[in-house]
Amino acid sequence: MNTNEKEGCPLASHTQGEGLQPVRQSHLFAALFLANVGDVGSSIRCLQRPNAHRHPMAKLDPEVTHVPKAREDAGPTRPGASIRSPSRRRPGGGGSPSRFRFSVWVGYGILAVFAIISLGPIWIAFKTALSDSSTLFTGASSLLPQHPTLFNLERVIGLINPTDPRLQQTSFGKVDFYRALMNSMAFTLLAVVPQIAFSAMAAYAFARLRFYGRRLIFFLFLAATMIPSVVLFIPNFILIKDLGWLNTYQGMAAPYALMTPFAVFFLRQMFLSTPRELEESALIDGACYFTIFFRVVLPVHRSALATLTILASINAWNEFFWPFLVGRDRSVQVMAVAINSFRAQQAGGVPDWSGLMACTVLGIVPVAILLVLFGRKVVESLQYTGFR
Repeated sequence: MNTNEKEGCPLASHTQGEGLQPVRQSHLFAALFLANVGDVGSSIRCLQRPNAHRHPMAKLDPEVTHVPKAREDAGPTRPGASIRSPSRRRPGGGGSPSRFRFSVWVGYGILAVFAIISLGPIWIAFKTALSDSSTLFTGASSLLPQHPTLFNLERVIGLINPTDPRLQQTSFGKVDFYRALMNSMAFTLLAVVPQIAFSAMAAYAFARLRFYGRRLIFFLFLAATMIPSVVLFIPNFILIKDLGWLNTYQGMAAPYALMTPFAVFFLRQMFLSTPRELEESALIDGACYFTIFFRVVLPVHRSALATLTILASINAWNEFFWPFLVGRDRSVQVMAVAINSFRAQQAGGVPDWSGLMACTVLGIVPVAILLVLFGRKVVESLQYTGFR
C-alpha cells in the first residue's frame, strides 16, 4: 500500500477534484516531494492549507507568499477570497459589547446628575423670577412656578406703566437696569481688553526673549498669586482717591487693566508650545519680534486667547467689592452693585425675591451669550493643552 493511503492523505481527492479546493501545480509538486522524503504531515498541511505557512519548499515557486495563519475551525472559502486573521483582544479581556454599553450609560448618568446639580440654582432663579410674589412661598416646593408671569422681568427692565395698580400693592424697589447693564459692559471691556493685551506681550517676552533677570521677574509674578486680593484693596483705594478717579470708569478698571499673574502664566505656557520653526522662518523672511507676535504667534493661539477672555470677562462681570468701594454713584453702578442697592430698598428689610431673581436672570444673559459664542474655543484649548 502506498504511504499516502496509509496515512489517509487527501492527495487523490485533490487530484480528482472531489469537493476540495483546486491545488496549484507548484503546491502539488511540493507535497509529492515531501511525501517521497517521508514528511507526510507536511504534505497534508501543504495540500489542506496551501497559503497558511510559507514552507521552505515554497521557494520553488516565487509566487507563494506568507499569509496569516487561518483558524482551525474555518471552513473552505471560495477561490480568490482573502483569509482574515482572528481578532486580537487586549490583554486581560476587552469585555463584551453589552458591558461596554452599560459603562457608557453609567457615565452619561453620572454626567446628567452633575449637570442637574450645576443647573439647579439657575433653574430656581428662573422659577422665582417667573413667580408671582403672592404665591412665591406657597409654591416653594414645586419645581414649576405657580401662576407664571412676566411682570417681574417687565418692571425690572422698566416696561411697566408707573400707574399700574400692581405696583401699588407693595413697595417694590426700583433699579435702572439698562444703565447698570451698560456700566457693567463698559467696566468689563475696560478691564479685560487691556489685561489680555498687556498680559500677552509680557507672556511672549517671558517665553521667547532672553534678558537679564527674566527668571527672577517671572518668579515674582508667580509669587504675586499668593497675595490675597483683599490686602490690596486699601492701598489701591488710596491711590485711586489721590488720582481723583472715584466714581469713574477708569478708577474701577485700573487694578484689572494691567497684567495679572494668572493671565501671564497661562499665556506663557501656551506660547512655549509654539513651534520655533514658525518664528525662525519669519525671522529669516525679515520679520521683527512685533510682526512675529501679532501675525504668527497670536493667530496660532486664538483658542487660548478666547479661553482667557471668557475667564477674565466672567470675573469682571461678577466683581462686586471693588466697584462697590469706588463706584457707588448711580451713573457708574455695575450690575452687581445695582442689584445690591435694589435689595436694600425694600421696606422692613424683607427682600423682593421675585424682582431680585429677575435682575439676576437678566444679568446672566450676557455671560450665557459669551459662552455660546466662544465656548467651542474653550473646549479646543483644553483639548490641545489639557489642565496644566
